[in-house]
Amino acid sequence: MEKEKKNIRHLSLPELETYFDTLGEKKFRARQVYEWLWQKHAHAFDHMTNLSKELRGQLAEKFSLPALTVDATQYSADGTVKSRFLTVDHHMVEGVLIPTDERKTACVSSQIGCSLSCKFCATGYMERKRNLDYDEIYDEVVLINQQSERIYEKRLTNIVFMGMGEPLLNYKNVLKAIERITNPNDGLGMSPRRITVSTAGVAKMIRQLGEDKVKFKLALSLHAANDKKRNEIMPINETNHIKALIEALNYFYQQTGNEITFEYILFKDFNDSRQDADELVKVFRQVPADLVNIIEYNPIDQALFAKPEENVVHQFMQHLEHNRVNARLRRSRGKDIDAACGQLANKE
Repeated sequence: MEKEKKNIRHLSLPELETYFDTLGEKKFRARQVYEWLWQKHAHAFDHMTNLSKELRGQLAEKFSLPALTVDATQYSADGTVKSRFLTVDHHMVEGVLIPTDERKTACVSSQIGCSLSCKFCATGYMERKRNLDYDEIYDEVVLINQQSERIYEKRLTNIVFMGMGEPLLNYKNVLKAIERITNPNDGLGMSPRRITVSTAGVAKMIRQLGEDKVKFKLALSLHAANDKKRNEIMPINETNHIKALIEALNYFYQQTGNEITFEYILFKDFNDSRQDADELVKVFRQVPADLVNIIEYNPIDQALFAKPEENVVHQFMQHLEHNRVNARLRRSRGKDIDAACGQLANKE
């Protein structure tokens, strides 16, 4: 049965060498296979053309190679590309290529579905099926990078873990995927400083990131700067309240010195008042954060939230700037294909 086979990408180079040794094969064969897996991104044993047909057959008999495939692709008028990826066990997960003149960013998912039920997010209305394995997360990045090279003739410059799922609830796989992506010898060799992991706020795991001295950036999806409102839209806040998150973010910064960003979606008549802006200023001042990303809301079928009027957004931004908060208004990309922030949901 396929399930009983070990995933070949879960073997280290020394483990592959040991396996080839048992076959009576030369050591360099292991290096060849390893290169196919992590440098040439082979998604099937048949692709490994410098191995004999017999050897490829032996590998296929012994191991599995459960790679992601692109199931469907949508192209937005603004150049954004959304892909639906298919896993080997027939689950679907989405990823997005977001191009600007200076950057080509991959927005990747870490789970199939999500368990957090944030009220404004389409993925939050889905059931969490399972975590993505680290090699599946890696595949998302590789496939989106290939799209970027094909369409824009440029490699990815940035990666954000802002797709489906909560990255810090799939901690080991996310860290292992990033380790792979940033490995200068294998993988894509991307600098960890160009990677941002976004969390809805799991205080314990934010602290763990600090303990592990990670090198990537961290973004906190705040969206409301007091506990009462945040509880309403993000149930996770009931066990990870704002005070605990502030303490965890400070600890993370003390341990790593890495950049911290707040994400704040504006919802009409909910979190867009002068008082809301004041509360956001107060939170911002308690954390060594670099930036607040103010994000425009993208409507989804399941939720009744609406976007504030432009003048309300303008006043909110002005109030933050007046209080010396480094804030940036982030216009959504890919809205016409449901690829914008909060819209990923595996629609047909």
